[in-house]
Amino acid sequence: MTTPKRLTLATLALAAGLVVLFGFNLFWGSVALSPRAVAAALLGKSSDALSTGIILQLRLPRAVMAVLLGAALSAAGYLLQTFFANPIAGPFVMGISSGAKLAVALTMVVFLNRGLLTSSLVLIAAAFAGAMAAMAFVLAVAQRVQRMSILVICGVMIGYICNAVTDIVVTFAQDSNIVNLHNWSMGSFSGVTWGNVGAAACVVLPALAASFCLSKPMAAYQLGEPYAQSVGVNVKAFRILLVLLSSLLAACVTAFAGPISFVGIAVPHLVKHLLGSAKPLYVLPGCCLGGAAFCLLCDLIARSLFAPTELSISSVTAVFGAPVVIGLLVRRQAQEGNG
Repeated sequence: MTTPKRLTLATLALAAGLVVLFGFNLFWGSVALSPRAVAAALLGKSSDALSTGIILQLRLPRAVMAVLLGAALSAAGYLLQTFFANPIAGPFVMGISSGAKLAVALTMVVFLNRGLLTSSLVLIAAAFAGAMAAMAFVLAVAQRVQRMSILVICGVMIGYICNAVTDIVVTFAQDSNIVNLHNWSMGSFSGVTWGNVGAAACVVLPALAASFCLSKPMAAYQLGEPYAQSVGVNVKAFRILLVLLSSLLAACVTAFAGPISFVGIAVPHLVKHLLGSAKPLYVLPGCCLGGAAFCLLCDLIARSLFAPTELSISSVTAVFGAPVVIGLLVRRQAQEGNG
């Protein structure tokens, strides 16, 4: 049962967890820094150039990017779950992230082989085009199948095809700089710059704000299209907005960090369970906080567990996210059996 007290406590817990994990991402790493050293670097009072460089040029932009993209990925997952009325719909499962990944990889290879540098906006545009192409295919399939399980399988197959083509492109790329593509294609926040953070913020924050503005029609849509139409929701325009916003958010994540698995599926369900509510007005902010905290935790583990060797963040998110999805499927099957 949802109560104002539970909502408040759960939201505060998510916010507190986010702040704590953000701090750990600044303190903890292959070079351990004390809270005093971190504070001095942030305030511009540090005399140690090394620690200042580590904090301001490496760890801080990486942590901020993890917050932005974690929030974006979780929100995109929630929007897709609302659109398809399917609890396991998400950018990674539906093949949207893989379509964006393929488009970005092709763009980077073409530019680098010609000695050109790709800007952040070019990468976002390429990722959005790839995401929309994958989404268009999924929607075309959705017109022909009735069972959502078949649609999800088709999305997974799209992901496999796009990943296979991306691996081929990366394998035969000639430019030595494209070695970094391998880490990106597995999912990673490494190498993030303040320029990347600024470009991501310019896309993610307005998209999240637009998503919040859709909270009321989203709540009506969750009760069924006929009900949404009866209360004045333009269902066709609303569905188009859901597709555009979810694709844009997922594309921005893929452009800068590569495909990150399970965050878009697992976090919305964890947040709904924690809040005790499925209302978009509460769940969307919770998803942003939860997704940001989840990505900070996974990125901290990815770069610290076997330091100086860094794991791909998707490897860590899968370890934590996959059991949540399995539990969700088992619980849903049990509920259908009891029904």
